[in-house]
Amino acid sequence: MRRAAALVAALLALAVAAPSAQAGHRHKWDTQVFARIPKPGFPARAYVAPNHRVYEGTYVNPTGDNQHSRVLEYTAFGELLRSWTVHGQDLSGDHGVQVATSDSRGRLVLLDHTPARALLLNINTGKFSRYSTFEDLAPCPPGQTGPHCSPTQTDHPPVANYAAWGRHGELYVTDYQQAVIWRVPPGGGKAHVWLADPRLDGDEFGTTGIVRVNRHRLLVDQQSSAGGGDGDPTTGKLYSLKIRPSEQPGHMRRLWESRPLDGPDGFWVARSRHVYVALAGSNQLVELGRRGTEIDRFPTAPGVGENGSSVPFDTPSSVMFLGQRLMVANQSFPAGSSDDQAILDVFAGERGMPERIPRCAGIGRCG
Repeated sequence: MRRAAALVAALLALAVAAPSAQAGHRHKWDTQVFARIPKPGFPARAYVAPNHRVYEGTYVNPTGDNQHSRVLEYTAFGELLRSWTVHGQDLSGDHGVQVATSDSRGRLVLLDHTPARALLLNINTGKFSRYSTFEDLAPCPPGQTGPHCSPTQTDHPPVANYAAWGRHGELYVTDYQQAVIWRVPPGGGKAHVWLADPRLDGDEFGTTGIVRVNRHRLLVDQQSSAGGGDGDPTTGKLYSLKIRPSEQPGHMRRLWESRPLDGPDGFWVARSRHVYVALAGSNQLVELGRRGTEIDRFPTAPGVGENGSSVPFDTPSSVMFLGQRLMVANQSFPAGSSDDQAILDVFAGERGMPERIPRCAGIGRCG
């Protein structure tokens, strides 16, 4: 048994390392197709789990469809292994699912669009269970920011978007259309408003990625400031947000402002502390320094790579590291091109920061 377990571990290590073995033959930003996404398509978040597999959910079709969303599992080589169908969705309107993170037992945390809920998926049994729900908040009265309202100019339903674990097992979840960050209590249950801030009001293009970078700090990005809460309504922002020892939100500080119509979406942090952000609006990736200075942008002109070659970015919606490679979900929203709906493999030449998943994540409170 020990020899068999050691062999499995060695083969898994080889599977992860093998794609990077060709790193010397790839230059930075070299882009390849990792896997094409089958129907219903529209991948929005390519999640690299601690088991080194890549999980992809199918998201909202802007023209509508009557198909339940799927969760797809890929090897580090882009081979489709399994898929699961998400039931209980309202197919009469927008529906889709994002794989946000995983818990300490390896279960996937899914953020469902309609109804607005978080699900746990046990990949061993295929069983789904409800972890949390998100409330449809009314807009706050003028001059107020909560606690039981959304500081937005217009009334939108909840859209749970990205998530990050707190160190005690709580889950912080961004809301794309309500100007709040939710807190799901350790072990699950109804989400409560943790932070409500007019700077998170993007109207229909609001708060996207969230990553915990140390014990007491989150990075959060904003696709636009269309609600008028932070300067130019056409630009996105990256914020640094403190978690106080009391677990209350602390100061939120702007680190970076995008170009107009960039539309920042999912992002991840490298071990160098550089931040790689998918720009869904301009069809580019941007690399930021640890203080928010823009270091590089690929392609330098949307859709055009080195020597005039084409780059297949079509609404890149997320970034996460697999070794020295970036897994980028190519959503093709609103074009809806099935040929472009894929996970792309973009060589970064550096490794990502490990995801912070506490030992009690999904079970209860740590300590």
